[in-house]
Amino acid sequence: MTFTHAEFEYLTAHPLGRLATIGPNGAPQAHPVAFWLHPDGRFVVMGGPELSKSQKFRNIKADPRVSLVVDDQSATPNPIGQTGRGIEIRGRALIVTTDPPLIPGFSPETFQLHPRRIITWNIEEFGTAGTPRLEHLQGYSARDVPTD
Repeated sequence: MTFTHAEFEYLTAHPLGRLATIGPNGAPQAHPVAFWLHPDGRFVVMGGPELSKSQKFRNIKADPRVSLVVDDQSATPNPIGQTGRGIEIRGRALIVTTDPPLIPGFSPETFQLHPRRIITWNIEEFGTAGTPRLEHLQGYSARDVPTD
């Protein structure tokens, strides 16, 4: 599995995010997307209606580098008073056709985001082995993901 248990749980509970792609002029473009984690946790699947007609589809076809951000405000602050939390997944998107579509009304085309870098803030519990220290950038954690 690519994601930690806490990351997997957070992403499963928050199925909407913003996908950043690189536009034809090199400028970033952000797009709201629905997403799911692949059952084995190796990558993220995204879809939507008429996906192949979208700018994000054309952008990914031209340059597969993307970033997905999922974030929210926690009802309870962390130990240092912050309520913002989230995850950024940077990687490459593959265009894959599914039959049938993921959801009725969605296009058969989907994106698979294969992570290369995962950045989180206030997702992991403080004070457990391998998690951010309180004094380390307020719960920020970043790691590279080995490629196959």
